[in-house]
Amino acid sequence: MQVTETLNEGLKRGYSITVTAAELEAKVSEKLEEARKGFQMKGFRKGKAPAALMKKMFGKSVLGEAMQESIDAAMREHFEKTGDRPAVQPDVKMTNENWEEGQDVEVALTYEALPEVPETDFTGIELEKLVAEIEDDAVNEALENLAGSASNFESRRKGSKAKDGDQIVIDFVGKIDGEAFDGGAAEDYPLVLGSGSFIPGFEEQLVGAKAGEELEVKVTFPESYQAKQLAGKEAVFSCTVKDVKAPKPAEIDDELAKKFGMDDLEALKAQIRERLAEEYAGAARQVLKRRLMDALDAAVSFDLPPSLVETEARQIAHQLWHEENPEHQGHDHGAIEPTEEHNKLAERRVRLGLLLAEVGNKAEITVTDAELQQAMFQQARQYPGQERAFFEFIQKNPGAQQQLRAPIFEDKVVDHILEQAKVTEKPVSKDELQKAIEALDEE
Repeated sequence: MQVTETLNEGLKRGYSITVTAAELEAKVSEKLEEARKGFQMKGFRKGKAPAALMKKMFGKSVLGEAMQESIDAAMREHFEKTGDRPAVQPDVKMTNENWEEGQDVEVALTYEALPEVPETDFTGIELEKLVAEIEDDAVNEALENLAGSASNFESRRKGSKAKDGDQIVIDFVGKIDGEAFDGGAAEDYPLVLGSGSFIPGFEEQLVGAKAGEELEVKVTFPESYQAKQLAGKEAVFSCTVKDVKAPKPAEIDDELAKKFGMDDLEALKAQIRERLAEEYAGAARQVLKRRLMDALDAAVSFDLPPSLVETEARQIAHQLWHEENPEHQGHDHGAIEPTEEHNKLAERRVRLGLLLAEVGNKAEITVTDAELQQAMFQQARQYPGQERAFFEFIQKNPGAQQQLRAPIFEDKVVDHILEQAKVTEKPVSKDELQKAIEALDEE
């Protein structure tokens, strides 16, 4: 077996692998002899069928297996010898396409090798960790929001016009081309204006309405409306306004606390402080992680596999295009070519991804089964009523498991690096923390 280098350009590698006819013949004979030991042929004792007859009967089918195994063995030996790790699946092609039995097998092997990631001294990295104090104003604001969500509604003075946030009680009948349709009518329906609970354009036309007033609301059902028979259709709703009610926030007291499952107001405040502490810590972590990534990106440089960068750039371009064009779902669009900005972002992501993977592997950082299970439980909450199906999908899908493991692994590696870096705490206000988060979105 011969391996000859044909390409060594940056991270691109190319090799010609030759499996001689003699090696292949020996491999075929070995496989046939192994099969012959347990083979029962009429007229012969078990394991005593003639080798020549075995070759005549099974030689061609065994030949393919022997060829593939020989090529695989050559590749394994090559990667063990060179220490190369392919960035993506290597490309393997037979170069003598008109090969016939008795000839040498010639194969072209090409791939991009993963780069050597340089050792990095993380002790020289200096970072500030933002620490926001939980102020009484923030607690009071959260209490007011809870009180607002627990609002009651009281009828406004007769003749008052409905405003955004008011609740109006209406009877309505909807018609398309003069014909009423299923689900288009109701009586004494309480509708909060501005809630967005009705189709676009409906609630806005009721702002300014008065109790006792009758009016028509003209709307067009969205093209994406779940009831296909109504999607895109123009409708007219005849509405009778029976009452206009103003929201009256609940009192901030022990009764409000009990509505939210707490014993008293002080217990509710304590819960709010705990929740705010988690929110602030999460936001501060987000800022700290971004600053660490910026520092690593500036400190570490090495060659990147072009195929990984290209794939990442195309994914970024595709994702951003859909964010800018939410009306387009799926892949029913033309090719989206990455821009220079997409390519730069892709280079950063690939570089940092390879760096974190190398640091994590060297530090023997792993994701435990308990950590993976906790992540599964957290994500399963997004699918109420379908938790079992979600768990079964994850258990049967290694790719989905890897998607759950990846962010856990990354966070553990980040913690490992932060333990070595110089991190100082910086007290900030809630507004300063918010501005730091907003700055991340703008970058």
